[in-house]
Amino acid sequence: MSENKNFSNNRKKDLLSQEVEHIDITKFDSRELISSMKKMSFVSRETANAANIYNEMLEDKDCTIFLTLAGSTSAAGCMHIYRDLVKYNMVDAIVATGASIIDMDFFEALGFKHYQGSQFQDDTELRDNYIDRIYDTYIDEDELQMCDKIIGEIADKLEPKSYTSREFIFEIGKYLKSNAKKKGSLIEMAYDNNVPIFCPAFTDSSAGFGLVMHQERNPKNHITIDSIREFRELTEIKIRSKGSGLFMIGGGVPKNFIQDTVICAELLGKNVDMHKYAVQITVADSRDGACSSSTLKEASSWGKVDVTKEQMVFAEATSVLPLIASDAYHKGAWKNRNKKEFSKIFE
Repeated sequence: MSENKNFSNNRKKDLLSQEVEHIDITKFDSRELISSMKKMSFVSRETANAANIYNEMLEDKDCTIFLTLAGSTSAAGCMHIYRDLVKYNMVDAIVATGASIIDMDFFEALGFKHYQGSQFQDDTELRDNYIDRIYDTYIDEDELQMCDKIIGEIADKLEPKSYTSREFIFEIGKYLKSNAKKKGSLIEMAYDNNVPIFCPAFTDSSAGFGLVMHQERNPKNHITIDSIREFRELTEIKIRSKGSGLFMIGGGVPKNFIQDTVICAELLGKNVDMHKYAVQITVADSRDGACSSSTLKEASSWGKVDVTKEQMVFAEATSVLPLIASDAYHKGAWKNRNKKEFSKIFE
């Protein structure tokens, strides 16, 4: 039995030997490539158009830029892109899945890693070695459960009351200031720059497991997540914005949640414009009636997104996002933007 366990441990080390390295948009300049892609067709021209629209958002001083994240691009090597978009004042608020923020960003802030693997690996062997697979990327399940545990411990120390995911992620940022093994995570960077992060389906992640354990330990005095108040908070940012733009990676709940702020504001009697700019990078299909929460043109029929400055990019995000982000970074419109620091409006 001991020999089998040792073999398993050695095999696990072999499987988790090649770390995913996150791309750095400051170390390469994609401007010339994006400029050339404008003269091409298919996804190349879509990508160039998306880059142009994103730069217009950055140049528009009245534009609040919302970044939405769905999918596993953070685990796949784009984590530092999102961090740098915050660091260089290229986004003003974030709406994401809980997995993007907790299972990936917070997970790495604790010192854990994502690893390169293979989509052809025997998943039974991975399970025997307590390794989780995201396509060709591996996560150590033991480390992920430690992430769950720490989320619960953070909750144990908070005043028992309702929190929005934004408030709870703010507390995580505060925790990381003293306890991060990897400095400069997205959560910590957002905390330092007063960029609010919302996760409308927060419990669908390691946060959910951690908070369940927290409530199990504290059946009568525990925290809860108030998703209704969270929707109101996000809508307040839209109300206070003279204009707005969406930079969306994937779709799903984050995409729909931010688009719905326009309708919510109208129902509250506020006069707001549709989102003026919108870019979505997705591999989702519109033929099933969804496209991971509608195409951008379809969203216009609901009064959510203006059709004059919108671009769908039908591509896997890790292949085109670095080009769009590097182009915007090196063009430098972010240098002339005023920080909006929307987290301060909730103090």
